[in-house]
Amino acid sequence: MAFASKAQRITRQLGLIAAFAALGLLTSVAKAGDLTVSAAASLSNAFKELAPSFEAQHPGTKLLFNFAASDALLAQIAKGAPVDVFASADQDTMDKAQAQKLVLPGSRRDFARNALVLITPADSQLALSNLADLQKPEFKRVALGKPETVPAGRYAKGALEATKLWPIIEPKAVFASNVRQALDYVARGEVEAGFVYATDAAVQKEKVKVAFTVPTETPIRYPVAVLAEGQNREAARKFVDYLSAPAGQAVLAKFGFHKP
Repeated sequence: MAFASKAQRITRQLGLIAAFAALGLLTSVAKAGDLTVSAAASLSNAFKELAPSFEAQHPGTKLLFNFAASDALLAQIAKGAPVDVFASADQDTMDKAQAQKLVLPGSRRDFARNALVLITPADSQLALSNLADLQKPEFKRVALGKPETVPAGRYAKGALEATKLWPIIEPKAVFASNVRQALDYVARGEVEAGFVYATDAAVQKEKVKVAFTVPTETPIRYPVAVLAEGQNREAARKFVDYLSAPAGQAVLAKFGFHKP
């Protein structure tokens, strides 16, 4: 029994070490005043921009960010990664977090809205005015996030399924681990087109151009919540409040996000 208990402790410790490593915190465990925020990759520029203002308003608090696909972040959190706030790019992923009781009850709220767009390299001469154009032979490769793990990929697949195009476009798909990787594929000219958020396209506006906005069955709204196992709940609540406050909304608007 003692051996089994020791083995269980070792297994748990190894799992936590893996979680720390995934967050880049293995060599520097979060300090008492640190606030760890796991957020969808599409939020990286906006969150980095608003960090100094938030920290100035809350002396002693240091924001630590971990950006990745929403599903990947949820998997890290579920395995015990030390996170205080979770910001997802879709409702489904946050619903899963709630179902697993990872979210502090009553702390969830929507703070931003986005749109899905289809982009091409800035110097592309290919005509692209609707989803059906992707069937043309000149569109050999189309980038999108993996639908199984990337919200933007799920939105793209849903739009293609709604127009009966998914079976035709799927063989051309170049799947990305997150929406920013899909953006990079297009920016580098490695694919002829790609599905990203409007805010992502704005980040690389010198290298990509928006062909059109892609209709989605449901609005693209971003939820955020305080995590039940977070070690800094007070600061976490303040950060969630800040995202909906005028100062936070101004930064989000600067990067193309809209009010939810």
